[in-house]
Amino acid sequence: MASKKATSLSTDPYKGVRDFYPEEQAELNYILSVWRSVCEKFGYQEYHASILEPTELYHGKTSEEIVNEQTYNFKDRGDRDVTLRPEMTPSVARMVAAKRKELQFPLRWYSIPNVFRYERPQRGRLREHWQLNADLFGVSNLEAEVEIVSLAYSLMLQFGAEVDTFAIKVNSRRAVNELFASYNLSPVQQKQLRLLIDKKDKLKDFEAQVEALVGSPFSFPTTAPKDVVEIISKLKAIGIENVLYDSSLMRGFDYYTGIVFEVFDTDPQNPRSLFGGGRYDELLSIFGVDPVPTVGIAMGDVTARDFLETHNLLPEPSSKTKLFLATLSSEFVPDAQRLGATLRLKGLTVAVNLTDRKIGDQLKYADKLRIPHVIVIGADEVGSGSYKLKELKTGAEKTVTSEGIIEALA
Repeated sequence: MASKKATSLSTDPYKGVRDFYPEEQAELNYILSVWRSVCEKFGYQEYHASILEPTELYHGKTSEEIVNEQTYNFKDRGDRDVTLRPEMTPSVARMVAAKRKELQFPLRWYSIPNVFRYERPQRGRLREHWQLNADLFGVSNLEAEVEIVSLAYSLMLQFGAEVDTFAIKVNSRRAVNELFASYNLSPVQQKQLRLLIDKKDKLKDFEAQVEALVGSPFSFPTTAPKDVVEIISKLKAIGIENVLYDSSLMRGFDYYTGIVFEVFDTDPQNPRSLFGGGRYDELLSIFGVDPVPTVGIAMGDVTARDFLETHNLLPEPSSKTKLFLATLSSEFVPDAQRLGATLRLKGLTVAVNLTDRKIGDQLKYADKLRIPHVIVIGADEVGSGSYKLKELKTGAEKTVTSEGIIEALA
């Protein structure tokens, strides 16, 4: 009987998501470390929530495009409608609403979740990404917007960006709603118009679609509303000069109620919105509690990395392992393991050779992994307790004791 030809599983990841090999993971870790560092400098505390949420959480408040076209929905074994979170704001609103009377306001929280959207994969957009969310709850005046935009500005500087490589565009959703009302648009038409404007750069017939919806020629205001003028003035007073009014800036989410903003790359190679945020004062009311004034920001790792790559700001690859212990033969591996264990207890990151490779091959291995220092262990080193510490980049050597290793590499 002829055997069936074995079929192999594909090694490709699911479309629109990424595998993170060590170098890619190191880049992601760098981005996440900057996010954490800046948020905590502003006094924000980290929180987290499950990746699974009831589907109903997103209806009516998240963008219709996301809910209807981009969410990953399924029925669980209890016949409940469940969604992989497409964004974090509804989750944090739920958490705050659950303990509203116990929390101390103003509340400064941040999180770095992975989020899922069924989008067409392209530059800057994937189906899964990591996203910084930082939210300030409980401040109703513009000082909250000033803090959140300042946080956004500080994120860019912490990544090494020059001020002229990015611009912060600001608009007022309150003013937008008043403009739409002047055209006598129904709530449904207003939502449709917001979506059109939010996608205007992708639409070839944008003006025709808008005129068909509005019923007459439509124009954006040329004068900034009062709250936009005020926030730009406040930001410039603290040294943030690259902020400007954009009357067509919309932000796609339905829950925004006041100032909205986005940060744009000014390089023609990457002329896109990097991230943004705004005020949403009414979202908690969907949970049957009194609303809490809130301003938030969200920044994704994909657009962040695109910006860093465009402007040559990605850090040079390096290793967290500071020392490699090579062995002249396999009989000295236990000695190397004992020394490695001692050094790790004192805080040093150490990798030990476990193979019978020649010394030259062991050194090449350490160099390819970007481990900066090597010690070779043989009979002389075991007998004397004295070691030659070699820096691979320069070839420089020094003789040290085990204590001296710690001092030299601390």
